[in-house]
Amino acid sequence: MKKKWLAPLAGVLSVMMLAACSSDEEQSSAGASSDEPLTMVWYPNESGSEMGPSRDAFSEIFEEATGREVEHKLTTDYAIAIESIASGNAHIAFMGPQGYIEANDKSEDVIPLVVRSGESGTLDDAVYHSWLAVPKDKAEDYKIDGEFSLDATEGKSISFVSASSTSGFKVPTSSIIAHFSDEGITEEELMEGNEIYPEVLFGDSHQGSAVNMLMERSDVAAFCDTCVGDYVEIVEGEENTPGAIYKVKDDAAAPFNTLAGEEFTLISVTPVLNSPFVVNQSVLTEEEITTLKELLVSDETANNTSIFVPEDSGETGLFSKTADERFLEVEDAWFDPIRELSK
Repeated sequence: MKKKWLAPLAGVLSVMMLAACSSDEEQSSAGASSDEPLTMVWYPNESGSEMGPSRDAFSEIFEEATGREVEHKLTTDYAIAIESIASGNAHIAFMGPQGYIEANDKSEDVIPLVVRSGESGTLDDAVYHSWLAVPKDKAEDYKIDGEFSLDATEGKSISFVSASSTSGFKVPTSSIIAHFSDEGITEEELMEGNEIYPEVLFGDSHQGSAVNMLMERSDVAAFCDTCVGDYVEIVEGEENTPGAIYKVKDDAAAPFNTLAGEEFTLISVTPVLNSPFVVNQSVLTEEEITTLKELLVSDETANNTSIFVPEDSGETGLFSKTADERFLEVEDAWFDPIRELSK
């Protein structure tokens, strides 16, 4: 009797084991390492020709990590970069915290790898800065009782970067909403002309937003320090403080090449969490992701002068080296303070 029911049971178990093996093989195949190129997508801010050497430097370390050729996908719109990494059409991206959050909302397969540390080499000072700036000769118009005030921006035109920009939209609009709380202005309303700012522009990049202000297309502009650092230099005051005056460098590349010598003043400065490198884990193997992370956080990369360009070198780069800057591993929860801005 036992043999009569053991045989069918063995058959069922065999089928189940084959099905399980087949499923495992399919999953393994879906995430298996490929000889196809690794696609790296960049925001408009990092898509300019002047950033070519920096992009090439990352190609070298990503090729070393994966054994795959790297293709750069340059963009003119934040939304394109976000959709590319969320859909798996790109394997890796460098994006702001807000862009990462939007991509992660679209696909949980998008996860952060690393962020740049602060000068201390830790996450304690891993921030950059969101600026609101105005032309130098108009700066006094934005003071009330001798202090810069958002009240003085009411009725002016303003330029943001993109609705998906952290420092070029999410952070400054949060400050504006909090400051003008009695008016009940919303983030959505700030995307177009409204009761506070009759005209709202978008520069599509931090450089573009700054140029809008310098060319007087807008009265005020939001953009970040790191994205314009290669084009401008401080001429008066302390860096990243209200009242600091910056000037466009004589040899500034496009789109600042026709604006040499133009000066602007900061009227508001807000620290922002540093931007992450992120991957879509559905199109990379676990081994590839681990290798990428290990290489990025290595001393070798921290000391790579093509990645972290010495501040006094005069060279253009995505990241500058002033002290102990390096890449550090970071988890999704690190970006929760940016998520809170949308609540």
